[in-house]
Amino acid sequence: MAEIQQEGVVEKKSSKKLIIIILAAVILLAGGGGAAYFFFFKSAPVEGEHGEHADAKTEEKHEEKHDDPEADAVAAEKLYFDLPKPLVVNLPKGSSAKFVLISVSMLIEGADVVDVLKKNEPMIRNNLLMLISAQNAEELKTREGKEKLRVGMLESISATLTKMSGKSRLKEIYFTSFIMQ
Repeated sequence: MAEIQQEGVVEKKSSKKLIIIILAAVILLAGGGGAAYFFFFKSAPVEGEHGEHADAKTEEKHEEKHDDPEADAVAAEKLYFDLPKPLVVNLPKGSSAKFVLISVSMLIEGADVVDVLKKNEPMIRNNLLMLISAQNAEELKTREGKEKLRVGMLESISATLTKMSGKSRLKEIYFTSFIMQ
């Protein structure tokens, strides 16, 4: 009788192992089949279909750019560039706030402007810090004061870009963080 019970336990254990092995194999095969379908059937037609059209479109764009210089300015890619570190300025003693922390993002036209901004970042940061430190803390608390500062920063950065690269393609400046304490 003890032998019959042991055989039943062994059969139950081996059947569970068999089911687990079969399920694992099915899952692996399904995953492999899905991956093969994705790589062979999804990727290849997309490249074949769009590859020819993409070449024709890029040739048309190059032709358009050479024909009309004003179209270059209109078609230039607009990007956002964030100053890597926020601007932190101590405000004068006696003002209601002790310091201001401002993070700035700029809307620019053309990827080459990013290189000019990165190259001249120390000069830009210096000019912005000087501009912010000259502000009145009470004015900075109002929307009009912040807008006045934003316009001043836009003019300052535009002047630096014009000085260093011959032209400024800075379109707008946005405060992504403005903290006064």
